Amino acid sequence: MSFTMGPALLFCPADRPERYAKAADRADAVILDLEDAVAPDDKASARGHLIANPLDPGRTIVRINPLGTPDSDADMAALKQTRYRTIMVAKSEDAAALSALDGFDVVALCETARGVLQAPQIAQVPNVVALMWGAEDLVASLGGTSSRDDDGGYRTVAAHARSSVLLAAGAYGKTAIDAVYVNIPDLSGLTSEACDAVASGFGATACIHPNQVAVIRDAYTPAPEDVAFARELLAAAVAAGSGVFAYNGKMIDGPILKHARQTLRRAGVQ
Repeated sequence: MSFTMGPALLFCPADRPERYAKAADRADAVILDLEDAVAPDDKASARGHLIANPLDPGRTIVRINPLGTPDSDADMAALKQTRYRTIMVAKSEDAAALSALDGFDVVALCETARGVLQAPQIAQVPNVVALMWGAEDLVASLGGTSSRDDDGGYRTVAAHARSSVLLAAGAYGKTAIDAVYVNIPDLSGLTSEACDAVASGFGATACIHPNQVAVIRDAYTPAPEDVAFARELLAAAVAAGSGVFAYNGKMIDGPILKHARQTLRRAGVQ
């Protein structure tokens, strides 16, 4: 199994069916949210909307409530009346519970202290196709008040969690999804964060507003000059015929060539 949606994943409240198609049109995939975006009194009607307003299941993820709660049981019952088979499990902490979700591809949302610490075990679950992290719920689980410093950057504990989930996903061949950028008007800040996500190895970034989609797509799409350089570098490697060689005054070895291949993969070319 592999996660093929992305790079821009747009959240949409499941109790707002009039937004479903618009969200799907704007993003690479839509995350229909039955959890935080829906008030407790509206969750039952949101499940009804989920059933009555189908989207392309190949481009749709449904975020359900934390496992072991009455809401998650009701979410799963509703899902079985749809064609959706990719789910995002809020506050994932228990690898065995995720493994029991037979017939569903799981995006495990590691957004609590326990969830982050359990990320390596969660990443080994066969039906887990991706891991995402969440900053605000994580800090709340620690008793904190904010995931970011005054300058907008992540606090040390949040940055550590981000790296931990990315490493766990990478260690077991799963896709890592970066957290949402909640300062919607700050597209410059989103650009910086999305570019860092790409450079670090994330496979997708979630977002909460349609205006953020284009920024994320641009960050994940290599520039033409980067694609040209990657091709030149790989051609030079073939010509060199050795594991290590010099190119434009720099030493080139296996990891650098892997970077070049990743650039071509993200560009969708060879």
